[in-house]
Amino acid sequence: CLVRAGTGLLQEVVYLVSQGADPDEIGLMNIDEQLPVLEYPQPGLDIIKELTSPRLIKSHLPYRFLPSDLHNGNSKVIYMARNPKDLVVSYYQFHRSLRTMSYRGTFQEFCRRFMNDKLGYGSWFEHVQEFWEHHMDANVLFLKYEDMHKDLATMVEQLVRFLGVSYDKAQLETMVEHCHQLIDQCCNAEALPVGRGRVGLWKDIFTVSMNEKFDLVYKQKMGKCDLTFDFYL
Repeated sequence: CLVRAGTGLLQEVVYLVSQGADPDEIGLMNIDEQLPVLEYPQPGLDIIKELTSPRLIKSHLPYRFLPSDLHNGNSKVIYMARNPKDLVVSYYQFHRSLRTMSYRGTFQEFCRRFMNDKLGYGSWFEHVQEFWEHHMDANVLFLKYEDMHKDLATMVEQLVRFLGVSYDKAQLETMVEHCHQLIDQCCNAEALPVGRGRVGLWKDIFTVSMNEKFDLVYKQKMGKCDLTFDFYL
């Protein structure tokens, strides 16, 4: 189960690693059919239940709303967290790009809504801390988006171990290269706003006063949590 920030990219990397697939194959398929979203009406729970095990399922739900099998340790959870400043910029661009949402407010207004927990799926601060409380659980792999760019090889090795797939050294090196190729394709896609996938894009849009306000809210809401993020790479 894949949750929240960077999930579009992570779902492709997970599919690549778990299936030993080629990145060019993924470009030709509808990845959402291979990893259906748990809470979406389409394709629906009935079809998800019919998938052959091991199933790959994506979700944005908070930990407490996930199926009991996950809470009981009977299924594996891969969670990806992204530093919230980049996340809110990417989230804003995403809202503006969707015809169904067509958000036309300013980034300042959007960021204020984010800090006040007024966006879809509720509070990011609660969401990420709830999963962080379970990051040591045997069936949970807690990943950071920034590590995908900083040390992809280590992340691929973590996924290989966690998913229980087997690669020799040469196959593992090839898989890391395939994942690099996939990330380059995703982050440089013409359909995306320029640089949406890079780390540190918040610096291009945050004003000094916005950054100070965000830091204050972040400290208030995350002060007791020992989870840390890279805001610069």
